[in-house]
Amino acid sequence: MSRVALLTYSTRPRGGVVHTLALAEALADLGVDVHVFALGEEAFFRSLKVPFTLFPVTVEGDSLEEKVFASVDAMVAGLARVAGEFDILHAQDCITGRAAPQVHARVVRTVHHVDDFTTPALVDCQRRAILDPGHVLVVSEHWRDVLLRDYGVAAQVVRNGVDPARFPPVGTRRSAALRASVGAAGRFLLLAVGGVEPRKGSKTLFRALGLLRGERPVLAIVGGQSFRDHEAYRREALALLPALGLDVVQVGTVSEDRLAAWYRTADALAYPSIEEGFGLAPLEAQACDLPVVASDLPVFREFLTDGVDALLPAVGDPEALAAALERIMADEALRATLVAGGRLVVPRFTWAACAARHVEIYRSIV
Repeated sequence: MSRVALLTYSTRPRGGVVHTLALAEALADLGVDVHVFALGEEAFFRSLKVPFTLFPVTVEGDSLEEKVFASVDAMVAGLARVAGEFDILHAQDCITGRAAPQVHARVVRTVHHVDDFTTPALVDCQRRAILDPGHVLVVSEHWRDVLLRDYGVAAQVVRNGVDPARFPPVGTRRSAALRASVGAAGRFLLLAVGGVEPRKGSKTLFRALGLLRGERPVLAIVGGQSFRDHEAYRREALALLPALGLDVVQVGTVSEDRLAAWYRTADALAYPSIEEGFGLAPLEAQACDLPVVASDLPVFREFLTDGVDALLPAVGDPEALAAALERIMADEALRATLVAGGRLVVPRFTWAACAARHVEIYRSIV
């Protein structure tokens, strides 16, 4: 099998990075000689069983454009020294997808989602990162349709996976300590993953919680590392909380072990995204027997069924989300039904199957 370089823009726990590391290890299990290249100076958020190299980035300004183009340049410079050692470069994002074709003839690009850039330079950068690679993959049917419609690119769908072994059960003492740390002892605990940002529907979630009747839950938010600057949105969203009288705790970025503990400790996942590439968090939650409230995004409807394995209220609708949250909080039988449904979803999405499909694609290219 050929030597494959997997490329990602960060070492932080964002969806595309999580995908890259899990895919790399699953490929290695199949005997692929794989090496991960990423931008950053700090190690990955979790240990990695395959070789990796980090390229440092120097950004002189604070704008998104400056960050993006400095990152592209850093990836080009780093790869130029090693690209010839690999048969395929596989880019997992806009930055590496723009850089890789500049140094190698065989590039695979996985488009996890298309960003809503507004400046001409970033719009063009993203367009080139989709058009320039010779082989394009997506993680859902929805994004395959988008790429064909908006870019004329015929992409292949290779779905994400989940490894339940990475989310082992936790003891009652640890769960009790986590609940106590956010003031949720004896109260319903909602978990949100991904930080306070537009794509995660944070304002919709806060407003929905403010509409709940009776005792309100505690909301713990884990994650939040992002390449883009969501500080203005974050301030606006958090400014809603005092008037709504909500108990919201921002836990911040956590280790993989601690994320597993939060999944295992919470009573339900609140994940009302307004845009996703695939949405790993609901799948990870189901692997931990955590009932899921998401939103009726097309990408979620590809693997979740409303009322069977998740609740999928209308996107961006606080009233609909509030109704779903009230149902899941009040109805223990419903939570058990969703957990049982989730147990049937998880086995359909394995990193082994994802890696095997990648091997087929790599072989067809080389």
